[in-house]
Amino acid sequence: MKTIAIRTSGRTDFVDITAQVAAAARELDVTGGIVTVFVPHTTAGVTINENADPDATADMELVLDRVVPWTGGYAHCEGNTAAHAKASMMGSSCQVIVEDGRLALGTWQAIYFCEFDGPRSRKVWVSGVSG
Repeated sequence: MKTIAIRTSGRTDFVDITAQVAAAARELDVTGGIVTVFVPHTTAGVTINENADPDATADMELVLDRVVPWTGGYAHCEGNTAAHAKASMMGSSCQVIVEDGRLALGTWQAIYFCEFDGPRSRKVWVSGVSG
């Protein structure tokens, strides 16, 4: 398993970690198989989405804020219920096929670490299985 260290810069932040995941797959010697990307945090997640237009992640943030506003009469005493809900919506893991030593992502796809309770220092774990 490899660990990727991430420092987020805002309450909500989408950080493209594709290059770091690809490097972890190489270090794990996964030339064909699957890598799993896992976020061990309850107020952050991971997703695969478009990387060509920065407005795509800005729009994702807008949609998530509309669906789960920061204020809403929540009971959780820490005041970050929205972050927990958004992290659950994104999910805590994703898998990517590795073929010939490269991540098999679509032309416009990237792997994003999704921060919802930042800024913070975070980590992502990458594990691989050859097959």
